Amino acid sequence: MKIAKKRLTYVLCLSLLLLAAGCNPKDTNGAKAHQQGKKYIVTTTGILADAVANIVGDAAVVDALMGPGVDPHLYKAALGDLQTLREADVIIYNGLHLEGKMGEVLEKLARQKTVWAAAEGLPESLLRTPPEFQDSHDPHIWFDVQLWRQVTEHLSQKLQQLDSANTLKYQQNTQRYLAQLDSLDQWIEKEIAAIPAQQRILITAHDAFGYFGDAYKIEVRGLQGISTVSEFGLQDVSSLVKFIVDRKVKAIFVETSVSQKAIEAVLEGCKQKGHPVKLGGTLYSDALGSPDSPAGTYIGMVQANVQKISKALR
Repeated sequence: MKIAKKRLTYVLCLSLLLLAAGCNPKDTNGAKAHQQGKKYIVTTTGILADAVANIVGDAAVVDALMGPGVDPHLYKAALGDLQTLREADVIIYNGLHLEGKMGEVLEKLARQKTVWAAAEGLPESLLRTPPEFQDSHDPHIWFDVQLWRQVTEHLSQKLQQLDSANTLKYQQNTQRYLAQLDSLDQWIEKEIAAIPAQQRILITAHDAFGYFGDAYKIEVRGLQGISTVSEFGLQDVSSLVKFIVDRKVKAIFVETSVSQKAIEAVLEGCKQKGHPVKLGGTLYSDALGSPDSPAGTYIGMVQANVQKISKALR
């Protein structure tokens, strides 16, 4: 019986290896892009891919390694990712240690390929440096739309230099998209300002919304630190529960890319203290929603978040 199982395992493994060996590299997105005379751009996150896609339109092919609900802090590159990265004409990552587990891979690839950190387009003076993250900056720069606007402009300039044949198209696409970002920024300001000042407190699973809080004047607290790699303890839960009860916070939020268990502990703690705070909904923090949903784009994701926050805290 054991021999039969071993043989079956061997046959399955051999089949998979043969299947992999038989895959035609011409069927990959990178190969298709090159056949069409287009640049193949690979980003780490879907949030970055959306910005780049708005810049290049149909003049280039854009792929993201990380899909909906994926936590970039914990993400490790798979074998398929390495093949995709090898085919790319340019690789774009967020930087600021967002893709912590991929740092070494990106560093090695930068010796052979064009690799850009999107955050390099921002002055250091605009970056948050929370006390617990003294050696680096908060990487969640996309939650201040004006900062993300600067990142988009920076990437557009870099892409125009890389693909000069499409400079005019990239410029036109970028200006159109920047106008949409300006409208989004103004809309967020109005929505958050409509929440009574004493209720303008946003509590989430991890500290991803610091830039959002600074930009739109809402107090932000997260159970975990900036990176989900950090662990939370009983003291963290107790401290947050006390804060919620003392400030009479109406609702707290979970995130699509972070386990709900942490927030459940806070909910239970508040209940025991006689302040049954409600769950305001699930926010998109480090990843977009599914491609077929309104939150499958950066603008749609931000709108979905703000609508949930505004509804729960008013």
